[in-house]
Amino acid sequence: MALHLTINSNNPPFGALLAAELVKSSVSVSVEEGKETSMRVTDKVLFSDVNSIARYLARVAPALGLYGSNLLEQTEVDHWLEFSAKRLSVPAQLDSAVQELDSALSLRTFLVGNSLTLADLCAWAALKGNGAWQQQLSQNRAPGHVKRWYSFLGTQAAFKSVGSKWATTAVQQNGVSSEKKQDVGKFVELPGAEIGKVVVRFPPEASGYLHIGHAKAALLNQHYQVNFKGKLIMRFDDTNPEKEKEDFEKVILEDLSLLQIHPDQFTYTSDHFDLILKLAEKMLHEDKAYIDNTPAEQMKQEREQRIASHNRSNSVEKNLQMWEEMKKGSEYGQTCCMRAKIDMNSNNGCLRDPTMYRCKNQPHPRTGSKYKVYPTYDFACPIVDSVEGVSHALRTTEYHDRDEQFYWFIEALGIRKPHIWEYARLNLNNTLLSKRKLTWFVDQGFVEGWDDPRFPTVRGVLRRGMTVEGLKQFIAAQGGSRSVVNMEWDKIWAFNKKVIDPVAPRYTALLKDEVVPVNIPAASEEYKEVAKHPKNAEVGVKPVWYGPRVLVEGGDAETFKEGETVTFINWGNIDITKIHRDASGRIVSLDGQLNLENRDYKKTTKITWLTETPRAPLVPTVCVIYDHLITKPVLGKEDNFKDYINKNSKIEERMLGDPCLKDLKRGDIIQLQRRGFYICDQPYEPISPNSCKESPCVLLFIPDGHTKEMPTAGSKEKSKAEASKKGVKVQAQSPSHPAPSTLPPAGQEDPAALLSRITAQGEAVRDLKAKKAPKEEIDAAVKQLLALKAEFKQKTGLDYKPGMAPPSPTPTQTAPSSCPYETVAQQGELVRKLKTEKAPKDQIDAAVKQLLALKAEFKQKTGLDYKPGMAPPSPTPTQTAPSSCPYETVAQQGELVRKLKHGPSHTDNFCPQPHPVTDRPRLQGESSQHP
Repeated sequence: MALHLTINSNNPPFGALLAAELVKSSVSVSVEEGKETSMRVTDKVLFSDVNSIARYLARVAPALGLYGSNLLEQTEVDHWLEFSAKRLSVPAQLDSAVQELDSALSLRTFLVGNSLTLADLCAWAALKGNGAWQQQLSQNRAPGHVKRWYSFLGTQAAFKSVGSKWATTAVQQNGVSSEKKQDVGKFVELPGAEIGKVVVRFPPEASGYLHIGHAKAALLNQHYQVNFKGKLIMRFDDTNPEKEKEDFEKVILEDLSLLQIHPDQFTYTSDHFDLILKLAEKMLHEDKAYIDNTPAEQMKQEREQRIASHNRSNSVEKNLQMWEEMKKGSEYGQTCCMRAKIDMNSNNGCLRDPTMYRCKNQPHPRTGSKYKVYPTYDFACPIVDSVEGVSHALRTTEYHDRDEQFYWFIEALGIRKPHIWEYARLNLNNTLLSKRKLTWFVDQGFVEGWDDPRFPTVRGVLRRGMTVEGLKQFIAAQGGSRSVVNMEWDKIWAFNKKVIDPVAPRYTALLKDEVVPVNIPAASEEYKEVAKHPKNAEVGVKPVWYGPRVLVEGGDAETFKEGETVTFINWGNIDITKIHRDASGRIVSLDGQLNLENRDYKKTTKITWLTETPRAPLVPTVCVIYDHLITKPVLGKEDNFKDYINKNSKIEERMLGDPCLKDLKRGDIIQLQRRGFYICDQPYEPISPNSCKESPCVLLFIPDGHTKEMPTAGSKEKSKAEASKKGVKVQAQSPSHPAPSTLPPAGQEDPAALLSRITAQGEAVRDLKAKKAPKEEIDAAVKQLLALKAEFKQKTGLDYKPGMAPPSPTPTQTAPSSCPYETVAQQGELVRKLKTEKAPKDQIDAAVKQLLALKAEFKQKTGLDYKPGMAPPSPTPTQTAPSSCPYETVAQQGELVRKLKHGPSHTDNFCPQPHPVTDRPRLQGESSQHP
């Protein structure tokens, strides 16, 4: 007997989930996400109440005793089920209910009898989903007996499994989240949407694999289906028999399953061919459409030039005659098409008599040779949306110009009108979404197939390590945005990292060709259980082997010095006593001494390592790193994608892996410490009796959204090498040979810029100390830092403090101006700023004092009292010298014009100054004639 449990993941029914987890060894129970919580037993029996589901599951596995061992215990269980639903789950009654629960548990381990029952499951579940209870726990205010019981159950396997998998992202109390809010973007409310009445559809064409753009469309539709408790229709758009292939229908359904999308109804546009044909003929009869035999290229030109077809004025009778030829599929009929009679003069090209039907003799995969004419998507879509009850048609903004056409067909046919809701298409850099171009890559052998990890197909990105939850969170964060932008893949992968980081177990792998042995004679060969995840105990534990001979990577070994203490992750500190090199200077082995008593790990180098022991052989591993297939971020219309193919988009690294890697299964996601996240693409297989070879574990690198690389072996040397490539000197610059400076001379920097320099210099000092740079280099950097701090104090009168805000400029820092009006205005603005920022009183007083002095000077020069917003006074005739005050500049030029008008009238003496805008030099190719 197979049971099907559907749960609302926004409000997971922990009690039912716990019951399902406990009985799964006795009964087959499948769990999947949906709009509402329910459990289907048969076609006619469906439970929707959580307690009823829990009771049924307990009764189908009576040996477990979840419903009590006798009638008395069953009555007690029923009491606690009702108590959980009506008391523990009601915020107003929580405190009294918890006290009653605490009293009942004062001398008991379980609520009913001497073993776990539904009473414990449902009471624990009610508290698990209660924000107020979680707050009591975190603040250590929970009653002792309930806390003991709750914590004990939480450590049991079933509770840990359900709690970690289905825990809500935001446990709410009175509508307020007790955890950090999830980045869910803004979903525009659907116009006219009502709970339970929203119907959306996902209508792909069965002509290829779904790509990530389709995934966004499907997940958006599912979002509204779930949130409005509505209906999702999966409709195959099979209006073109040339492109429709049944094989792709199966592929698309599989892709939707991978995305955990479960439509409520499956349909085909061809289901409605008879109706669409009937409505098209109705439009012919009403003279709202006509048959046109204009050649395709000519028709295209006429539409662009807004020239009506010579067939537009056909009589209804002639149109019907030509239509019959089309339906027969005759030679003449194949030259015709049906066009809507809308508006050939419209500014919207989609309204210039679009095609409704075309004639094709090719048989259809579902209707065979029944039809010779097939509707276009633009004509069929509004009809099928209306007939199937779609309330909201979600379309990308690229269809915006077609929206008027959509509604025109609806009104012309007099059928129900769905709402159109637009969202932005997903455009990704370095990515092709064209089926034709992707097919070329497959045919030419540039990729392994449609599920190649470099492909943007749903299968490709999931194979590369993208999780469905990561995709959902990315789509949710975008929300209902209509902004069409080109995005980096990093954004999607960053959301994915949030999903995998908390649960990915940590393992180790070393580059096979670069390992260096470390001899540690005092180490005994043994293993210990270590947590797979440093912050999540629920991920489990793994064995870590220790021994007298361990391996480290050569890049790490090159950074060691004799006598240095190095931290071996998951072991402890080890002193490097001897470094052995060959004739070329390459390190061949190291000697080490255990120093496990030293637990100071703050200043030590941390490295990954593996023990070489026959008791736990290392696993041959291949790590595969992929890059973009296309090197140019955004291809223009004139660009040929074949000119930008990255022929080195796949790199393989041979590794020696942690012994635990032999247990990985395909699809498992892990983190290799200091390397990044990986997904198992091919599990390890031991030596085959047929080939006498073992198959390595193949891991695919999962991008995590960071542009910086993960810290890898030999990071110190790596940074030096990269610095030398960029022409940056690693050695210290002695005070006698300072580096060329592009900074402004001392005394010319404002305090904010000086503050930035101090911060940067402080970072440089910390970096040098962390890298254990030579003492003289650190001393020089510290000396420069102290000099900057002294200069800062001299300019501002304040001591520098880390994190301080840039100080307001002193009154003397006001830019000088030769215009008295502007000088007063600037000083007034400074005073207002100081008051707003609540600057020290003495600083404000000094600024006010200077303002009053400037006002007095203004009155002395102009004979007027300064008033904010007043018109600047006219300058005196003597003020003809060049001025930086805009008012004075205009006044001076006006005075010059008046003088010239009253002086000699020779035009060659009139030589005005070049205008800064209109008299600019002409650009190359620009006409000298003014428009």
